Amino acid sequence: MISKYEEQLGKYRSALYDLRQKHKLFGWLRLGSILIPFLLAYAFLPSQLPFFIIGFVIMIAIFLFLVSKDADNDEKIKYFETLIFINEEEIRILTDRFTHREDGKKWEPENHAYASDLDIFGKYSIYQYLNRSESEQGKGLLAKQLLIPLPFESISKYQEAVKELKPLLEWRQDFQCFGKLAGFSFNTEKRITNWINSDKKDIPEKFWKIPIVFYPIIPITTVVLYATGIIPLFLFLLFIYAFFSFSGMYTKMVNETHNNVSKITKEIDGLQQQMLLFENEKFLSGLLNTMQKNMQGKTGKASTEFKSLKTILNRFDLRLNMVVSPILNIFILWDIRQMLALQSWKHRNRELVKKWIDTIAQLECLNSTAIFSFNHPNFIFPVVTANYFDFETQNLGHPLIDAGKRVSNDCRITGIGQIMLVTGSNMAGKSTFLRSVGVNAVLAYMGAPVCADSMKISYAPIVSSMRIADNLAENTSTFYAELKKLKNIIDKVNSGEKIFILLDEILRGTNSLDRHSGSVAFIRQLIQENAVAIVATHDVELAAMQNDFPGAIHNYHFDVQVSGEELYFDYKLKTGVCRSMNASILMKKIGIRI
Repeated sequence: MISKYEEQLGKYRSALYDLRQKHKLFGWLRLGSILIPFLLAYAFLPSQLPFFIIGFVIMIAIFLFLVSKDADNDEKIKYFETLIFINEEEIRILTDRFTHREDGKKWEPENHAYASDLDIFGKYSIYQYLNRSESEQGKGLLAKQLLIPLPFESISKYQEAVKELKPLLEWRQDFQCFGKLAGFSFNTEKRITNWINSDKKDIPEKFWKIPIVFYPIIPITTVVLYATGIIPLFLFLLFIYAFFSFSGMYTKMVNETHNNVSKITKEIDGLQQQMLLFENEKFLSGLLNTMQKNMQGKTGKASTEFKSLKTILNRFDLRLNMVVSPILNIFILWDIRQMLALQSWKHRNRELVKKWIDTIAQLECLNSTAIFSFNHPNFIFPVVTANYFDFETQNLGHPLIDAGKRVSNDCRITGIGQIMLVTGSNMAGKSTFLRSVGVNAVLAYMGAPVCADSMKISYAPIVSSMRIADNLAENTSTFYAELKKLKNIIDKVNSGEKIFILLDEILRGTNSLDRHSGSVAFIRQLIQENAVAIVATHDVELAAMQNDFPGAIHNYHFDVQVSGEELYFDYKLKTGVCRSMNASILMKKIGIRI
């Protein structure tokens, strides 16, 4: 996939070079349009004033035209610079350089069934690797999908949508580019929501419907009367003051509205571009078609309505110009006109704005997943079933481990009351295997592809106890922290919840006797309550439970090959109980005399 991104980079860098050359040309032309009026003055003044005036007006027009064209060119430069960054970033991610990216730690709940154990957030996390959302809404929704499985009936719809988006490389990058240029935030959404819900601060539209049309006649007539000498200066100034005071009759209301909607045009513009891009694409997926229907408004599409909002906001922001604003308000009641336009937009779209913003956030999440799928063409979409319990996979690996170093394993668990007991020596691969199972299950439940050659998994949310930490603030020991996790699992199992349990070295914080007896009791209870779990442990004596529960306990192991004082790991899952341990060799290596 790196070659694809390098190809895109070559194309975009070439386009960017041309645009920068054009920017230089516009600079010289602007300079010329400024210097020429001086030459005109030298040539035509004072003898040929009319020719100077005509030439001067033409050059001013040319200058303004060049400024406008250069501004458009600068926007294109930003666009291509962003596309180049996006492609360079994909190359960095594919070469295992992504720990600089946003880690999503702010989305991690304090207590969650698996987030901490499976490195969903944080440095070198699934979120950090997966996320391509640019809006805060999209980032938050992606975090939610990693924390909470989609409804069962939605998973196949999401898979279908991701498959359709996957090959649309340029479309996806355009969508991401517009999102990055916008950076739509929760704060902006809040400001829009506050404005939409502020009916008590509305100007009475019915009252102003006719006066707003005819009002400009009055100040213009006043200017004409003064210019023709019909009214004196003091009376003219008195009228102007009256018109200015009249235009400010809603100043407080206008200020409150402007504070809510000012300076968000850039974010609105990027969001509108994303909407337009989405609306204009034809899709076959049922989910994407439904999302496109959600972008319809009462009088038009969401992109059309947001373009209209952007235009109104640009006009409204002219009130920040201390020279232009008083003139516009005196002669055409500028602020009141923009308030009426905003109110009309608000009443027309108030019930739809939230749905439009949420739809774009959902599309950002699908785009993130589609990029993940595109970057890993060998990853497959799993079959997620409703029956409890089936888990069968071939060559399952951890998606964050480089393909050149990744060791994949097969695994199969069928039926209820099943415990897969994995014994093994230190560093042999038990924890990595558990995390591989857990992470791929999380991906499966959000409609994403998984790192495997094949995978069938029941719809059963992951619950884990793997990484335990004490809490000094709560005066909680490591052992008690683990007990709290195990209690959560027992409560879910006893209440009949259909979950998939992953356990690593349970009851590690107590003595070996209590640890063994407690582990036996815990596993026995899981079997009695028809739960399904993978349990990794150093306690090889637990493997003897297979004699008491021959149809429920299934022994597997990771081993180590020892040659002298050197250790060799193959990280392959094998049937049976581990017989080779390496703790004593590792202790010797650090200087403990054994």
